[in-house]
This record gives sequence, structure tokens and C-alpha cells, in this order.
Amino acid sequence: MNIISKRTLALLFTLTLLFSAVTHLSGCSDSSLHQPTALTSETGQNETEYLLTNVPLSRNGIELHLDRMTLKDASPQKNILLTHGVTYSSHEFDVDYKDYSLVRRLAREGYAVWRLDIAGFGQSGIVSDGFMPDSDYAAEDIHAAVQKIVEESGQNKIDLLGWSWGTVTASRFVTKHPEHINRLVMYAPILSGLGEYEVNDDFHHNTWEHAADDFQRNEDGSFDHAITEPEMIEMYCSSCWHYDGEYSPNGGRKDICVAKSDKLIDLAGISVPTLVICGSNDPYLNFDLVNASLDSLPQGSALEVIEGGAHVIMYEKPYYQEFQKRLTAFLKR
Repeated sequence: MNIISKRTLALLFTLTLLFSAVTHLSGCSDSSLHQPTALTSETGQNETEYLLTNVPLSRNGIELHLDRMTLKDASPQKNILLTHGVTYSSHEFDVDYKDYSLVRRLAREGYAVWRLDIAGFGQSGIVSDGFMPDSDYAAEDIHAAVQKIVEESGQNKIDLLGWSWGTVTASRFVTKHPEHINRLVMYAPILSGLGEYEVNDDFHHNTWEHAADDFQRNEDGSFDHAITEPEMIEMYCSSCWHYDGEYSPNGGRKDICVAKSDKLIDLAGISVPTLVICGSNDPYLNFDLVNASLDSLPQGSALEVIEGGAHVIMYEKPYYQEFQKRLTAFLKR
């Protein structure tokens, strides 16, 4: 079979799966944002209904997407904000497939779960300069979201979780504004530069292949479906296309594509108990710094390295339940 035919078949296959997958994506229509969505977990629990609500927020003249998920008819007394990585927005935390969704797991643990899209990402307002929403700018977007959550919930302290670049932005926020943070979770922390790479374009061109890059593969380059279910890969990538489209701001990428010796997170400046959690196979992490992180973090902090997991450990079949278990155990301390 020639190359063109292979690519054509691959495209048709992807489009077919995308069509079926998007019917399951959470929050795909405006009407769903104020209606509960039903989810039946593979764990055998009774059908659970959730309520997803948009909360208006703006900063620097840009409308920011902030949403909250809770169990239907619940009045949570705990709040947690999730902050996303450098290319794709906060939808990543809620791929509604079986019981993988971190958002829904935390809601079942009694949380109001908040998600923020940094300016220019996902469902937040567009920016003309993709370099503008860099790590420090994003930290101030997080500050605005935390203030809104405190105002809306009436709770003075909330928890905060950052993933990947979100650990850079969340930690920079916490070092400046710790007063409303109870605990910080740094999931797959980018503690130092990924290596010097010149980022010339202020917007990143997103592709299906790029969205799938973080899933573990076999030696021949195929996805390792013993680690990540094919349906999960398709739903995740389809969700990236649905919410993030072809382009994402590159300010954060410019920040992290620096020398590996450049530290990006001031661990000693963090004053709240912090969980560092990651997979042992994560290719983006500096494990010398990860393994020494407790030397700089405050009392009550913890380090959890899950053997075999990678950057998207929350969606890896052998590891996601252990990830959820260790995360929720820390939050309950």
C-alpha cells in the first residue's frame, strides 16, 4: 500500500473515531454548562450526576474561562483549582471515559473542582501576541481565579493543582500569593528547563500527532495499548482539537525551552504543604531535582513517584487509579 493510501485511511479512521468521541466530551455545548451530565463509573458505583457551571471572570481586558464541577445537589466545603500545561487547556482534566476523569473523581471526594483556561488558551479570550501569556502572566490569571473562587465559595483557603507547565505557573503564583492556598499539588513538575530551543513563533501549531506525543509507545513507534486504551487516546486528542484548535500561545513554551541547568520553580519560596507527584518514565522531568525536592519544600510536603507512569499518568490504565489514590490521600491530610 502506498504512503498516500495509508495516510488517507489513517485520516478516515481518526475522523470516524472523532465523530463518535465528541458525543462523549464534557461541556461540548453551551447548554451543557448549566446542566448536570450523567456518568456511570466502571467501578460499579451507582450512576452519578454532576453539575458543571461557568463562572464569569476577566483580567486585563480578557474574558477567562473558569468553570466549576460538583456533584449534583451537593454543597462542597472544599475547593480545588486545576491549572493546565503549555499547549492544551483545562479540558484535559476531564476526559469522560470510564472512571479516568480526575475532575469527577475529586468531585466524588467532596470537592468543588474548578478549572481555568489561561488567556489565549481553550475557551478563554484570544490574545494577539502569543508570547504575552508567559509563566508570570499566567500566574496572575491564576491569582484572579483564586480570588474569584474565594469570593464565590465563601471559603478562605483552597487547594491548587498544576500539571506540567501548570506547575511553573501555579508555583509562581503561590510564592507571591500564598494566603488563600491550603495545599499545592505539582503533578509532573517542570523544575528546570527542557533544553535550549529557539521559539520564534508566538503561537504553536497544534496537530493530532502533537496531542498524542505524551502517550507511551512501543519500540516500533506504535502506541502501547497495554498502558493507554485506544479510546482514551482518541478522546483526548479529539478534545484537544475541539477546545484548543490549531494554535495555542507560545509564551510558556519560550519560558521552559531553556538550558536544563536553569531552575524554573523556586521550591524554597513555597510556604504551603506541597505534593510532588509524577511517573518514573516521564521524559520531561529532571529527576535529580524531583528526588531532592523535599529538601526545599515546607513541612507536611510529600513526594510520590509512581513506577512506570509517564507524563499523562492520570490516563494510563495501569497507573491512574494509584495516581488518584495518592493524590486524594495527600489532600485529606
